Parts: sequence; C-alpha cells; structure tokens
Amino acid sequence: MRQIAIMGFGTIGSGVFDVVNTNREILRKNLGEEIQIKHVLDLRDFPGHPVQAVLTHDVNVILEDPEVDVVVETMGGLEPAFTFVRRALEAGKCVATSNKELVAQHGTELLRVARENSVNFFFGASVGGGIPIIRPLLRSLCADDVEEITGILNGTTNYILTKMAQEGSSFEDALREAQDNGFAERKPEADVEGFDACRKIAILSSLMLGRRVDFADIPTEGITGITKEDFRYAAKLGWSIKLLASSRKENGHVYAMVAPGLVKPGHPLFAVCDVFNAIMVHGNMVDDVMFYGRGAGSHATASAVTADILCALRFRHQNVYAGWDAEKQALSDVGSWEKQFLVRAAGDASREEELARAFGQGILVDAGVDGEIGYLTPVISEEKFAEASAALGGVRGRIRVQA
Repeated sequence: MRQIAIMGFGTIGSGVFDVVNTNREILRKNLGEEIQIKHVLDLRDFPGHPVQAVLTHDVNVILEDPEVDVVVETMGGLEPAFTFVRRALEAGKCVATSNKELVAQHGTELLRVARENSVNFFFGASVGGGIPIIRPLLRSLCADDVEEITGILNGTTNYILTKMAQEGSSFEDALREAQDNGFAERKPEADVEGFDACRKIAILSSLMLGRRVDFADIPTEGITGITKEDFRYAAKLGWSIKLLASSRKENGHVYAMVAPGLVKPGHPLFAVCDVFNAIMVHGNMVDDVMFYGRGAGSHATASAVTADILCALRFRHQNVYAGWDAEKQALSDVGSWEKQFLVRAAGDASREEELARAFGQGILVDAGVDGEIGYLTPVISEEKFAEASAALGGVRGRIRVQA
C-alpha cells in the first residue's frame, strides 16, 4: 500500500479525496498497489466528513512522515504553497499540483529541486483542468517539432463570450450571470483581464520550447473591452469571438500573446462554447491535434491530479523529465507578428478608400451599426497596424483574426 497526503481541502483537494476513494479499485489495478490517503492538511475542521479522521493542521506531520510518498498540493496561490512544496521535494517526496500560479511563477525552481532530490514535480492539472495536455506534449508528441499552441484556456471568459454571442448580453450582465452560477469569482480580474490564460500559455510555451517562458513577458489583453457591437460584426461574418492564448514559432521568431480573436468556422476552436476549454497543437509531422473538455471543476481537475499521483508512485525514486530547462526563452516583439484585423471605424462606406490607404486593400463589413463601418485589413504587422490606426483617427475598436 502506498501512502499519499493532500495539502488543501478546497474544491480540488476534496475532489482528489473523492477520486481516490471512489475509484480505489481502478487505481489499484493501474498501479498494482492500493493507494491510501494518510493525511489531509487544512486550517479548518470538517465535522461529520470522512476526511476528519485523517485531518491535520500541521504541515510537519506530512513532511516528516516517512511513509508518505506523494504530496498533493491543492492549496492554490503562491504562499505557503511554494514553501510547503519545496520542503516536500527536499524531504524526498514527489509532488503533484493543480496550481497554475505556482507552476508559472516557480516551476523552473521546483523542477530543479525535484531533480536534485531524485523525485518528481508533476503539474498535469495546472492547464486545462481534466484535459490531458501536459503529458501528451511531453510524451505523445515528443517526436514532433511543435510549432504552435493556441487554446481557449479559461472557462469563465468563454462562458461570458458565449452568453454575449448567443443571447446578446452585455459584458456586465454576462459576468454577473457567470458569478451567480459559480463560474466566475467575485473578483474576476484574473479571468476577464486574461491573466489566468497568460499563466497557462506560459506553461505550455515552456513545454513546447523546452525553455522557460516568463508569463510577465507575454502581451495580454482580456475581454472587458468586447462589446455587443463586436458581436454584430462577428455575426455578419459568420465567425465567433474567443479569448485566445497563443504561442507560435514563425520564421525564426517565437511569439506569444493572449487576446480576443475572431475565429472562422473551419477552425477547430470555432464551436467551443460555454465553460469548455480546448487546445489546438500543431506539429510539423502530426499536423493539428485537438484537446477538448472541461477546463475546471472539482472532479475533472482532480482526475488529472490523480493521474499524476499514479505516475509519481511509479517513479518514486527516479526523476523523469517533465518540464523545461532553466534557460530563459526570449520572445520576439509582437510588433513584427503579422495578422489580419477587423477594424471598427466611425463613418460609413464612403471611407473605404481612406481605410485602404491606411491599412492596404481590404474588405468593408457593414454590420448595421449606426455611425460606423467595419474593415477587414489584409495581413499586416502589429506595428504597422498600430501606426496606421493612430494616424487614421476615428477607430472605435479592433479584433485580430485567427489564421
């Protein structure tokens, strides 16, 4: 029998507790041994809940127990999670975490500490919840040169954009409904401003490139500026609007960005709606591969955490490569990244020649919005678009078009 401990009995920690106990026989068959939860760390008590029998308020009970092989970190945040995880690794215990903030901020250091102590730091649930994406990138696609990862990595923003598209809701009303349904926090900035998706694409980019990508280096825009008018243009074109997190190798450059994008019907991400996440990976041999599912939730995320527990128990005293090198990957200035844009400009169709002179020969889009016209530019660099837009005047908005 192998013993594990859980740090944090919130949404994900309680989900891991359920998965391990509900699927006990399945896990035993996969591992060849039974898994037992010996300790659960939390500041609270849970009278009447089975967890009370293994509950502790002292992290040292876990860290100093020689029978605990794997520590599961589901506390969230940076501290005390970072300190506890590092101490667990130094104590010779493997760690499995769902904490994207921890991985994005301290993943490189924790991977090094795990390697130095011949244990493992696994984080398969840190991106995409229950969607298997981390291990496929490391193992299943290891024969490919992965050239692009683009995904819908935040269920809250996807839910809001779906409501705006399908029901004509304003951003404020859609956010309020997401909060009422438990899909958005009362302080939703990390989601709606794109910071959550930014951390996740930084992790995926590091895996894709084999080098550390700092999330602070990734230009990030959220969805707070998306309006009903934007959706009228999207409907006119038959396209959808998604918050996209992208990382791409192109002509010797490495680009990464989080921003709203217009997605065409033929794209794999076009029809991904509601709270679902999806990640498209493009390899030079395999071409496009799509990963789709619930990107959050107690049992979905706990399923991915538990898979990491099994892997950690199989390699208890052997460090396996499961991350990236410490060397930092420099990202190219997105000013040179070429894209197509939908521009919303004050005026009417009479501005076509003026718009063409500013951006190049494009296509007018009349969505019936009073006092403005839309214009699909040709493919143009971010820098040239910004210069032309500033010189033109009367620009009310713009959204990039996903290639």
